[in-house]
Amino acid sequence: MGTKVNRKVLKTLAYAATGALGLGAYTYYKSQNSVLQAAPKPANWLTELPSREAQVESLSTTPEFDILIIGGGATGAGCAVDAASRGLKTALVEKYDFSSGTSSRSTKLIHGGVRYLQKAIMQFDIEQYRMVKEALTERANLINIAPHLSYPFPIMLPVYKLWQIPYFWVGIKAYDVVAGRQLLKPSYFISKNTALELFPMLKKESLVGAIVYYDGQHNDARMNISLAMTAARLGANVANHVAVTELVHEEDEKGQKKVIGAKCIDKYTGKEFSVKAKAIINATGPYTDTIRKMDNEKIPNICQPSSGVHIVLPDYYSPQNMGLLDPSTSDGRVIFFLPWQKHTMAGTTDTPCALTDYPTPAEDDVNFIINEIKNYLNNDVQVRRGDILSAWSGIRPLVSDPNKADTQSLARNHIVHVSDSKLITIAGGKWTTYRHMAEETIDAAIEACGLKPKNECITKGLFLEGGHNWTPTSYIRLAQDFGIETEVAIHLSNTYGDQADKVAELSSLTGKRWPVVGVRLHQEFPYIDAEVKYAVKEYARSAVDVIARRTRMSFLNVLAADEALPKIVEIMASELKWSKQKQQEELEHAKEFLKREMGLNLKYQMKTTVPINFSKEEISTYIKRFRSLDKSNKGYITHKDLRAFFKKYKDEEGFFGFRKASSRESQEEIPEDELHLLITEVDTNKNGLIELDEFLQLMSALKTGAIGQSRFSKASSIKNKINTTRSGGGV
Repeated sequence: MGTKVNRKVLKTLAYAATGALGLGAYTYYKSQNSVLQAAPKPANWLTELPSREAQVESLSTTPEFDILIIGGGATGAGCAVDAASRGLKTALVEKYDFSSGTSSRSTKLIHGGVRYLQKAIMQFDIEQYRMVKEALTERANLINIAPHLSYPFPIMLPVYKLWQIPYFWVGIKAYDVVAGRQLLKPSYFISKNTALELFPMLKKESLVGAIVYYDGQHNDARMNISLAMTAARLGANVANHVAVTELVHEEDEKGQKKVIGAKCIDKYTGKEFSVKAKAIINATGPYTDTIRKMDNEKIPNICQPSSGVHIVLPDYYSPQNMGLLDPSTSDGRVIFFLPWQKHTMAGTTDTPCALTDYPTPAEDDVNFIINEIKNYLNNDVQVRRGDILSAWSGIRPLVSDPNKADTQSLARNHIVHVSDSKLITIAGGKWTTYRHMAEETIDAAIEACGLKPKNECITKGLFLEGGHNWTPTSYIRLAQDFGIETEVAIHLSNTYGDQADKVAELSSLTGKRWPVVGVRLHQEFPYIDAEVKYAVKEYARSAVDVIARRTRMSFLNVLAADEALPKIVEIMASELKWSKQKQQEELEHAKEFLKREMGLNLKYQMKTTVPINFSKEEISTYIKRFRSLDKSNKGYITHKDLRAFFKKYKDEEGFFGFRKASSRESQEEIPEDELHLLITEVDTNKNGLIELDEFLQLMSALKTGAIGQSRFSKASSIKNKINTTRSGGGV
């Protein structure tokens, strides 16, 4: 025991000495690193976005591009911005939507990597140090060029042992020092009482204090779309839902095979065409090896996919402006617990997985995150499985470096590789460093393929779409000029930046005194109808594009996204002239996405696998409650039974808070879509009826916390009130 204590003391003293040296060098870093300044809007910036149809037409008819980029995630879109801003004729294709893969499923942090710096110090690893230094520089740049989408964000590191205070403090201060002039805000130590004031949900037992440091936070999918739209503004031809089916090669004068283009298919229209380019860039993340094998099917794989799962909880699980870092989970991983978009997000895991187009959050990973959260929250906060509003998995592409002799070990940073046929592959890395990765990739393409750019890289400080004229108070003018409610105005301003007025102009009248315009897609969220119309202008072509990336509804509350789908499909159908059949296909596809990729299936699984374990009195009570709805003793409940029940027990507000019928419907009835939602919530076997066993299963799931509070349970208990202390409507 004494040896362990002595080692801890020695380690603490060593870190204190390191910290003193680091702080002494702080002034040097301050003087050596200049603060980044934003560049003005380039002269070739397009005032109007070309339509998607025009983009695809140009892709299919242009004789030759300088660069064709395959992949529309953060890295691919970043490459398009870099190439177009250098004056290169640029094309980009993405087989699904911009940010449809890993780039929309991150932890939403713009960070240097505290844990990587710890490893760099402990292992005297200069490569890890450089990686952190690079990321911290890029962190400052990204917050600077997209101020409407990103911001400095405080994260608390709770300390439960006295000896850990200097240990963690020195490590975090070293993080500040490495940032130099790009430091967002300095870290600081706080007492136990202050920590509990800032994060009241924190476990107070044994807490001795906390350290608060700053990283960045952003809306990752919107940032990715902003990159793609910036590239389009700079003259790049970018198109989503265009898949590469084959790479095209030819032999040069020396008989060497060289990649010169790609065969593509527009998955939205079915149109097939070829794109020719002097340089082809593979920026496909987890699909890196798929494209590499189109170039040479004999090469070994370099990508090892790893699943990172996140869950979303209601906002009351965390304060609005403070995150939490668990630096050492039960299996040695790091868990972040962060407020985001007025909800609470927790993650991530790191589990090897197979490559798939449809990553699914695993039950084991979800349970792991829940159990880790419990360790840091006080006993007043009962972490319930049913409080989970959404869950998703992102596939992180861990890669080995084919440029090195040892191709088995994974690269800690990104790699840029040029094949014998001149296919340029960029892989690995992370969101924060996308710009630097893109710069290196375009540099490699210029050198390998003899391209002639008009200028050097100018993306450091180059504002992204929406950032040029945005200010933190821009939302006030939106509210004043358009008559939009404040919450919606703030959301539009912080999502679209200086383009928010163009979204507001598409808003429908509400028919109310206030707000004047801005019909919400769902009452729980500030997303409005105009955003769907604007999404179509930004190349959205599926309902999933809207619920997952143009809005973040599916990531925040999968049930709310499911409820908003009909309205979203209706608006898109009007904009894109969809047939009834196409509308139905979109609804079915989106619902499958929510079930498989956003955690909706977890809701059904939890509800149906919870054992029914009631006392005789409880069974009797619930059967009476069921029969109060099933008046004719059929053994099941229908739409007609529910309608009769609500009509009889209508409350003074109408129908227990449910939406009242429109003027076209009977004012004495609940609208049909509301009744459908109520039955769907309970109808696990999908026969359109609520049977007794399904009803009892729901009550059992509510009792155990396997699901959150049920609207059906609330409505059906009006006559016979039964206390249910669950929350949130989770999955």
